[in-house]
Amino acid sequence: MNIFTHRNFDKKYTKLPEKLRERFKERRNIFVENPFHPLLDNHPLTAEWAGCWSINVTGSYRAIYRHEQNSTVRFLAIGTHSELYGK
Repeated sequence: MNIFTHRNFDKKYTKLPEKLRERFKERRNIFVENPFHPLLDNHPLTAEWAGCWSINVTGSYRAIYRHEQNSTVRFLAIGTHSELYGK
């Protein structure tokens, strides 16, 4: 699996505390091994994020991604549930 990030993801990611950046890396590694590991709560999104999927980074942080061609995934956004979904 090839993983890339969108520049908007990169901007937000660099502003996160080191602990959250490390947690994302841990979850990304789990994702590469098993995208549907129960810890990730990987699920498709609707509405504004239709066509994208979300994984849990922590209890309140999520990372949103979309599938691209040839086993490629691009992470688009990272943030709290309320930051990403406005709820």
